[in-house]
Amino acid sequence: MNIFFVGGLGTLLLLGLPVAFALSLLAVAGMFFFNGGTFSFAQIPIIAYKSLDDFTLSALPMYVLMSQVLLISGVGRDLYEMASRWFRHFPGGLAIATLFCCAIFAAISGSSVATAITVGSVALPEMVKRGYNKRHVLGLLAAGGTLGILIPPSVPMIIYGSVTGESIGKLFIAGIVPGLILTLAFMAFAAFQTRHIKEESATWAERMESTKTAIWGLILPIIVIGGIYTGIFTPTEAAAVGVVVSFAIAAFVYRNLNWENFKKILFATVKTNAMILFIIIGAMLLGYIMTMLQIPQTITNYATSQDISPWIIFILINLVLLLLGMFLETISILVITLPILYPIIIALGFDPIWFAIIMVINMELALISPPVGLNLFVLKGIDRTNTIDEIVKGVIPYAIIMVLLIVVLSIFPEIATFMVGDVK
Repeated sequence: MNIFFVGGLGTLLLLGLPVAFALSLLAVAGMFFFNGGTFSFAQIPIIAYKSLDDFTLSALPMYVLMSQVLLISGVGRDLYEMASRWFRHFPGGLAIATLFCCAIFAAISGSSVATAITVGSVALPEMVKRGYNKRHVLGLLAAGGTLGILIPPSVPMIIYGSVTGESIGKLFIAGIVPGLILTLAFMAFAAFQTRHIKEESATWAERMESTKTAIWGLILPIIVIGGIYTGIFTPTEAAAVGVVVSFAIAAFVYRNLNWENFKKILFATVKTNAMILFIIIGAMLLGYIMTMLQIPQTITNYATSQDISPWIIFILINLVLLLLGMFLETISILVITLPILYPIIIALGFDPIWFAIIMVINMELALISPPVGLNLFVLKGIDRTNTIDEIVKGVIPYAIIMVLLIVVLSIFPEIATFMVGDVK
């Protein structure tokens, strides 16, 4: 049966069928052949309804909406200008500024694609014009964009919480320190790589002016994450507050919330959310038939009954996630694998909050792993003269840094969990 599901899913994906439909079609076939024929189809609408009837999922469309508002408003451009004026006088200062901007915009939008598009469209031409090696720029932009799913708010963390029942607030807080460490590691490497480039320092007046202009972009993540950490908001309430504040910024600060932009925001939000929610439905349908056949239980029992170290199994899980990341996008990997991996992690005695951060870093690697790494194609789309090979060569050192962070977190899991405390 395992061969039926694995082989069937691989075949459907190779045929080019969208992930959501591949999952759903395989689930329907499994119901027909292994669970009572057409009689079992009556469960499809019930499962589809229950898979989305989850209060934690209500935060998802709001964070997506917030990222789309900020993408159009121009916040990213002002954040980049501010970072440039504060950091450009250091060796490799513009590289540091770009990654700083990626981190801040990631904390605003929760989206890797939005971060890569927004910062990349501004930074790529500017850095190349100022003498930065294009391959180096492409690498740091592709890697910097991935910070959008580790630094909270994070769409994959919402999916993880929804599938496993873990607290999204705890997941968000757990991502802060690893996100900062990864950002600083990226900055240190980028500065070393581009240390031969140093520009004239901006005046204090210029720095203050740019900071004043970008202040709303700096305040928004403080409102969202600070509200969750202090207990003022739940993650869902924080998402709603973030949407209201982002619309206010676009309407009253940047004054570009016209009817055309409003339509673009809504269409992009609906398109993104529909894609994610259809994948969730398909995965839940497949999870239902696999649970009926006791496939996750069998795999969990087999993994935990072997006379080998739990860390060997943990390493194998990471290798599987890395392999899947080469061919699937992050949401698909999460909803397909979590129903199987989560029980294994719990049975082996690992902290599920800690494992969520490990898994999200693996999803960051998926975003920059050929042949289908999404951030690679985002950067190629920004400038058609870029080649995927060129971007991949530039991003390899950053992928190694991500792997090293997984190793560090495996040795010192408290890095991810010490701030969680009583957050709900």
